[in-house]
Amino acid sequence: MPAPDPTSRYAGLPSIGIAQPDGTVRELGAPRVVPEPPTKGSYAVHPGDRLDLLGAAATGDSTRWWVLADANPWPDATELEELGQIVELPDA
Repeated sequence: MPAPDPTSRYAGLPSIGIAQPDGTVRELGAPRVVPEPPTKGSYAVHPGDRLDLLGAAATGDSTRWWVLADANPWPDATELEELGQIVELPDA
């Protein structure tokens, strides 16, 4: 497994070996456990809201939409864009 970029939020995380049916071991990144971030409130999604716009409003940077995804752990981050969805705003 190649090492992640040193500036990545995945840098420095452990890896785990997974035994394969053929007897080889495949190295994978260990599952990342995201601590529940402190929140500064919530927001009801309005028509036209998108992840990048929500990220910009919450953090000041549209590329940090993933901070919202970490604070709202749904399997599919695009659920954050659903009309009326209540999104927890991280204190980031």
